[in-house]
Amino acid sequence: MINDIFVTFEGDHVLVRSIGKKNYESVETIWSRVSRLCETHDCYNVLGIGDTTEPMEAVEGYEHPAVFREYGIDHRYRIAWVELNPDAVDVVELTINILANRDLPGRIFPTVEAAREWLLGSE
Repeated sequence: MINDIFVTFEGDHVLVRSIGKKNYESVETIWSRVSRLCETHDCYNVLGIGDTTEPMEAVEGYEHPAVFREYGIDHRYRIAWVELNPDAVDVVELTINILANRDLPGRIFPTVEAAREWLLGSE
């Protein structure tokens, strides 16, 4: 399946919808678009909703910190991510832990509602 990646500014956050196979290329596409929109709108709240058809390899999770650095994603950002495919949650959790160990932002949530509440309700 071809990846569908939609990144839009929603007024108080940037919304990412990522459907399809995940790999390094899709990661770069997502975070380059997120970075551009966040900078343009001076808004660093990011709500990501993934519906992964084929999870990335676990080793690719270790590439996220370099991608974040490349696109200037740092402590200004609040990133709440939801993965709709239960088979892909483990790799997302690993990636979040890798980012956290490098003082980079990101949290995973079981539902969009929980993610949105944390992202927008606890500033």
